Amino acid sequence: MSTDVHTLVGPYVLDAVDDVERAAFERHLRECEDCRAEVGELREAGARLADGAWSVPPPRLRESVRAEIRRTRQLGPPAKVRTTRRLWPVAAAAAAVLVAGGTVYQVQEQRISDERAAAVAARASEARVRAILTAPDLVVREQPLTSGGRVTVATSRLNDAGVIMLAAAAAPSGGHVYQLWTIRSGDAASAGALGVGQSATVRIVDGLSGSSAIGVTVEPAPGSRTPTTSPEALVKII
Repeated sequence: MSTDVHTLVGPYVLDAVDDVERAAFERHLRECEDCRAEVGELREAGARLADGAWSVPPPRLRESVRAEIRRTRQLGPPAKVRTTRRLWPVAAAAAAVLVAGGTVYQVQEQRISDERAAAVAARASEARVRAILTAPDLVVREQPLTSGGRVTVATSRLNDAGVIMLAAAAAPSGGHVYQLWTIRSGDAASAGALGVGQSATVRIVDGLSGSSAIGVTVEPAPGSRTPTTSPEALVKII
């Protein structure tokens, strides 16, 4: 399971999500234009890989090469030197096509490699979440957010870890973000902040021994060292 709904783009395209993640991400797609665009781009890259046809350079460059070829008169051997000189633009353009094509190949190859790595990481994260959620000592607690939505905290002392699932009604405005905290002996330690515009996340939190609560606040992006606002929710875990 991914730690952030936005990071499910790669695993979703690669079909590396479970049914719950798929349903949640498809709901998110209806609201997130950036994720829809990225899904489209990755699917297009995958389709090109499937049929072996890599993207070619821009049509303007391709047409200029064709036009130059049409303008270049094919001469016989006596005009060999002049022909070579006139073909220099064609050769240069052809070389540009090859370089551009190679660049596109490398960019797409790197993107696919990154998405495969993301899928592997997503599966590892999912396995970790499942280990926590299937622990024999699992305790689940839930609390509403004052701004709407809820936060669910599932903890396992045997795993010394927990899973925080935040599903807010809306993302904070004005350049603010939701931030998660673990509370220990009255002190708050950051468990990660969401990105601007994000209203949902699933986070694995390790090292919960001694922690008494999980808090959620709204902080200036990209997050604060210590809470600067009253908690939106404070879930006691002991």
